[in-house]
Amino acid sequence: MALTDTDLRRLARLARLRLEESEISGLREQFAGILGLIDQLQAVDTRGIEPLSHALDLEARLREDVVTETDQRARFQSVAPQVEEGLYLVPKVIE
Repeated sequence: MALTDTDLRRLARLARLRLEESEISGLREQFAGILGLIDQLQAVDTRGIEPLSHALDLEARLREDVVTETDQRARFQSVAPQVEEGLYLVPKVIE
């Protein structure tokens, strides 16, 4: 699929990019290369291949779920402008 100058100008406008006339020919070549790679990928037969979430079949190493920090809520709330029953009070912003 070849892109015309009009297509490139429209894409640039949609992407909110300012495109100089001198940049169009170079951009057309870059898009042609990208679209060529996409055509190559689409030509590969992937029937029977399971999709992967990662290129390497890795498992996430999980750590033990233990508390590693001390409770400092009282310390943090001591400097808050307004606190009530352990909750921070903030001004209403939507009426």
